[in-house]
Amino acid sequence: MEAIEILEYEHFLLRFGWGGGDACVDWAVTRLGNDEEGDDLEIVLLASARGREEVLPLVEIILERYCGEERLADEYIAGKYIAALRMAYLKGEETVESLDMKFSSIYPKLGYPDWLVMLSRNCEYALDIPAFEESFEKEFEYVAGLWAIARNLPEFNASYSREKSNLHDAVY
Repeated sequence: MEAIEILEYEHFLLRFGWGGGDACVDWAVTRLGNDEEGDDLEIVLLASARGREEVLPLVEIILERYCGEERLADEYIAGKYIAALRMAYLKGEETVESLDMKFSSIYPKLGYPDWLVMLSRNCEYALDIPAFEESFEKEFEYVAGLWAIARNLPEFNASYSREKSNLHDAVY
């Protein structure tokens, strides 16, 4: 099935609390409109679903059926989300405050990955301590840049350097 990664990404956002499932419904409508899914009942139901409570279980069934154990890891999808947030931040669509709320939610749900330590911390500190603004910018550019080009989690992990992230610590 083509475009399943889009549904996986939207499913991640839905599970982490961003959005009501409209993007998942739009995905199903597009698939049906292009006659790409035949008579797949769950995709038909998803195309007419309303609200998180209806959308989430249908998306989970679809992803299990088409991806099974080959599903993308939450950490990988989170990284791609971080890269998208960076673009939105540069456009002025996100702020340090809005990013802090998102990073504060993602960080513990992912089990505190090493690559998110400095980014999350610098973002939080940048809210109140001007000395951390530049450090946050540098770390955000670094981490988001790596995620933007990473094709999978092992590739990102091979590129990421905690030592380089540590250089983005504000010094008093």
